[in-house]
Amino acid sequence: MSWLAVAIGGAVGSVVRYGLGLVLNQPGLPAGTWLANVCGSFLIGLLYAWGKEKGMMSPDMYLLFTTGLMGGFTTFSTFSLEVVSFFGDGQIGRGLLYAGISVLVGLLACGSGIWLGRQVW
Repeated sequence: MSWLAVAIGGAVGSVVRYGLGLVLNQPGLPAGTWLANVCGSFLIGLLYAWGKEKGMMSPDMYLLFTTGLMGGFTTFSTFSLEVVSFFGDGQIGRGLLYAGISVLVGLLACGSGIWLGRQVW
């Protein structure tokens, strides 16, 4: 059952990420990828607080939402390719800025999700 939960969550998360990229990504500005990573970081923090710390989800539901949905929705491999592409295009500063902001805001979003999850319920 765990494998199925991860597969279903991953499929849904990937489709949502693809749609976000279609709507928001522009040449030189991967806003959809950035937003997916920040929102995904926040949501996985929230899910951790509710699912692991508070035990509000079964193990299979936790896997569906974290490993599956958030794993399919967040885009670290795409993010890495975008940063390397900036570097390859000679836009070192833009690549470093994008990487730094993404990591910093992603960590803050994840921490915020955990904090909010601990406060609610």
